[in-house]
Amino acid sequence: MNEQLSASEIVKRARNDNKITGMEIIQNIFPDFVELRGDRAGGDDPAIIGGIATFHQQAVTVITTDRGKTTEEKIIKHFGSPMPSGYRKALRLIKQAAKFKRPVFCFVNTAGAFPSKEAEENGQGSAIAQNILQISQLAIPIITIIYGEGGSGGALALACGDEVWMLENSTYSILSPEGFASIMWKDSTKADKAAELMQMVPQALLKQGIIEGIIPESEKHQQTCKNIEQVLLKRLNKLQELSSNQLLANRKKRYRKF
Repeated sequence: MNEQLSASEIVKRARNDNKITGMEIIQNIFPDFVELRGDRAGGDDPAIIGGIATFHQQAVTVITTDRGKTTEEKIIKHFGSPMPSGYRKALRLIKQAAKFKRPVFCFVNTAGAFPSKEAEENGQGSAIAQNILQISQLAIPIITIIYGEGGSGGALALACGDEVWMLENSTYSILSPEGFASIMWKDSTKADKAAELMQMVPQALLKQGIIEGIIPESEKHQQTCKNIEQVLLKRLNKLQELSSNQLLANRKKRYRKF
């Protein structure tokens, strides 16, 4: 684990171009993944990819944020910052999963929801709020893995289920260190100081009970995927032992303590 690393160093690693991607995770853990597109309201944000797959002989729904690889893809996907249609697509797929009693796995690496005029005109805040409200009430196991940046409501909209886990080189916070420094000290160059103050790294968040655990990360992405798969299998089995009522009761208890 990265106990010896500073918060600012973990932030840099979370943003590194060599960071494992959501599509790598899907390809390694869910090789039969079938993508489902569209929010059924006229949009299909490419920053969020979702679909169905099998996981240890059972059907599951899988959703990930995607930053893209090429410059063109990154621009189209807003560097992994979703538009309202992305959140609506995710909600549609998770509600579909609930209808067919499929567990849901969400993988998150986003600096936050895309802050544009178009996004606001199309209901960015409402889309995030509806995800949090509706997903939290669905009686199926929902596990989120933050594998890079977990920024503000943009991440929370996909992290409102039963458990949240983080790769050891990842962050989860209300906003970026640069944004925090700009607000607190009117100086974005103090981002490193902000990162330490914000308690945004996995070890600090685990200590506070905000996340359920930390997943070891390797330079070999296939090993990281194996580590993720082991956690998903273990935790899913535990969640599936619960009745629907107990699952929802535990979920409410989890969020009310915050």
